[in-house]
Amino acid sequence: MSEITTSEQKTDSEPLAVPAFGYELIREVLLPELLGKDTPEILYWAGKRLARKFPLATLDETIRFFQDAGWGTLTIKEEARREMVLELGSELISSRLKNYQKTTFQLEAGFIAQQMEQQKKVTAEAFEHPNKKSSKILFTIKWDKNDLIE
Repeated sequence: MSEITTSEQKTDSEPLAVPAFGYELIREVLLPELLGKDTPEILYWAGKRLARKFPLATLDETIRFFQDAGWGTLTIKEEARREMVLELGSELISSRLKNYQKTTFQLEAGFIAQQMEQQKKVTAEAFEHPNKKSSKILFTIKWDKNDLIE
């Protein structure tokens, strides 16, 4: 029987860490190279597809998912009858806004839109609003209560 070293002992509560450089290399260099000018649109629909694979019952679960996925800290800024504004921030987002002129957060926007559709049972859209000054992203999510999904 072999001994397990301390570095090999992992618990379920310890998330694996991925270097930001590797993530950003794929996200900001490779994907735009492969997808070209259609990158934002494709990422939006990819985010919606991811949300269908990881359906979440509540907004709190969506917020927790963002944290667990390393996408940043998602907070509610405003909530009205037919729309909501969420704010996304992290050190990685600040860095991305600073270092990449054409960065997009459409993957996250699509994910949020689809989660809202599933949670509220209405058609929803999400729009990103990068704020380089605050180094955060605002998402405006709009839905129509008359456009029900069955």
